[in-house]
Amino acid sequence: MLSFKSIELKDKNIINSFLAQQNYRASDLCFTNLYSWGKKFDTQFATTKEWLFIRFKDNNNRNSYLKPIGTGNIKDAVEILFNDHKQFDTIFQIRGLTQKMIDEIEAVMPGVFDYKLNLSVSDYIYTTEKLIHLKGKKLQSKRNHINRFKRENEWKYHTLTGNPALVKECQLMLDKWMEINKEEKDPSLAYDDFATTLMLENFEYLDLKGGLICVNNEIAAFSIGERLTEDTFIVHVEKAFTTIHGAYNIINQQFIENEAANFTYVNREEDMGIENLRNAKLSYHPDILLEKYNARLK
Repeated sequence: MLSFKSIELKDKNIINSFLAQQNYRASDLCFTNLYSWGKKFDTQFATTKEWLFIRFKDNNNRNSYLKPIGTGNIKDAVEILFNDHKQFDTIFQIRGLTQKMIDEIEAVMPGVFDYKLNLSVSDYIYTTEKLIHLKGKKLQSKRNHINRFKRENEWKYHTLTGNPALVKECQLMLDKWMEINKEEKDPSLAYDDFATTLMLENFEYLDLKGGLICVNNEIAAFSIGERLTEDTFIVHVEKAFTTIHGAYNIINQQFIENEAANFTYVNREEDMGIENLRNAKLSYHPDILLEKYNARLK
């Protein structure tokens, strides 16, 4: 029987030693996300010599797993999950499966699972070049917003990396942002605030990168991200005051230009089924919509 435990900061190295072996480009497979959102989803982990296992609760409080990450036979790993799940009275499910993951499971366990697309947790991935240069007619409006921002404001970009004082300033900006948006009916907002605060409080330990936009010496926007895989950067957080026209557009572009230009792709994570967030991510015309599926036994 596996011995699962809640994810703590001190578990970063052991978990990352497994995650470094994969290149799925999926936002779930990132220590910062597993740790920062762990309270919401009761995320736990267990390891064997060959495998990392992640167990969590879905939005309906049902026991769930991510695909085991490791270098052994995936059939053996899934059967370990079957045995672990016997203690629960909910349906067995593996969530967040990309097509590549499904193909690997089907190769050794054909016809065992039904797979259902879950768009709300699918990842939006863009080429770095697209987000930096915003070329073409489809992104004309983004360039217009940025040009207007630059015309109307005295502004400057600052990196958060190696600057703990600015990281603390971002926490104050986040508090103001939450106060402005407290009437939002989206229940995930409070968890987003909690997760973002954890990232800011443990910014250096988590090896995060960050950047902010100042307008008249006040923070107008900030963003946080990190290396996800060898060729992919992930953006965890993007906060801006909408009272400043183009603030979201400028931090989006400047953050990638200054902190992620050496990567081929940028994963801007999922939309959580929130229509406004989905529309915003679609408006940048993702190069890859990394579809994710839930697997249940037939």
